[in-house]
Amino acid sequence: MPSLMPFRSSVLLLAVALLAGACSEEKRPANAAAQQPPIALGTIAAVAEDVPVTNNLPGRIAPTRIAEVRPRVSGIVVERVFQQGTQVKEGDVLYRIDPAPFRVRMASAEATLKRAQAAQLQARQQSDRIVELRERNVASAQQQETAVAQLAQADADVAAAEAGLATAKLDMQYSEVRAPISGRIGRALITEGALVGTGASDILATIQQLDPVYADFTQSAGELLALRRALKVGALTGADAGAANVELFFDNGERYRHRGQLLFSEATVDATTGQVTLRGQFPNPDGDLLPGMYVRVVIEQGVQANSIAVPQQAVQRDGAGQAQLQILKDDGTLELRPVRAGRVLGTRQVIDEGLKPGEQVVVEGFQKIRPGARFKGVPWKPAAAANDAAKQG
Repeated sequence: MPSLMPFRSSVLLLAVALLAGACSEEKRPANAAAQQPPIALGTIAAVAEDVPVTNNLPGRIAPTRIAEVRPRVSGIVVERVFQQGTQVKEGDVLYRIDPAPFRVRMASAEATLKRAQAAQLQARQQSDRIVELRERNVASAQQQETAVAQLAQADADVAAAEAGLATAKLDMQYSEVRAPISGRIGRALITEGALVGTGASDILATIQQLDPVYADFTQSAGELLALRRALKVGALTGADAGAANVELFFDNGERYRHRGQLLFSEATVDATTGQVTLRGQFPNPDGDLLPGMYVRVVIEQGVQANSIAVPQQAVQRDGAGQAQLQILKDDGTLELRPVRAGRVLGTRQVIDEGLKPGEQVVVEGFQKIRPGARFKGVPWKPAAAANDAAKQG
């Protein structure tokens, strides 16, 4: 029995040593973690600003003016003067109709006028003679009345002959079909030798004015009503319709370099689609916009004051789709805060609720986040982030 006491003491001392070693190992990682430097994260400071309320809407290009070239007299087309697809000016000759019949009619009208003028001269001389004889009591009152009536009839014949001559000259002038407006003329619908008339179906060509052009686009009546309500309660402020900022994008996403102007919004709602039509006007000096072209129109319909917008990459989503932000606190810890995300403005998203001005929002470095660590904010620069992404790519 006495020989067992030293052995038990040795075992007890070994157990105490092992237990002390284990305790020191457990404390070492915590102490090491506390001694590590804070992890740098790209952050931005939330700033309140006036954010424009924009909508991206589909639309199509339409000419500001369109005219169908029609003949105003009947005849045979003898010449087409214009080049198809070119610019024409108002008053340019486009077609010539055979003028020979109109020359004959004009000559006949001139002869009729001369005959009427000769009869008028004779009636005036006869009336003057009868008046003189009446003053000497040689002619009767009935003779005077007859002479006056014949002179009035001669005057009317002259007026009718002058109107006939004017009509003949007008028909002669209309034998040259001219451009009613300035613009780009399309293909020729009639060739030389065709018989044309004044019927509604005789269209010779079509001219469209393409500088400037209209962009007709649609917006749902519900969105427009919500905007008007927000303007009414003061949540938004709006500018005059004529000063509204309108931009246009092609179907490939390329931005049109000229800005437009909002002209009006339709007063009625389409019963089949529930859409309201709006119209913008855009300059088109280079002819890039053609009628019927599909475009996207970005229109500014108001301004939301004291709003906070953050980069879209800062917004995270949980399993239920709830928007969340990582907020860096003053003590170097992070808070995963649920927020209410609003509209998207390019690469930024408006935060309607859950974020205050001055708070630091984490934008970059989410892969570095781990429990128990300390963090510090480094100003995030979009250009630097884009360059790093390009280098990694």
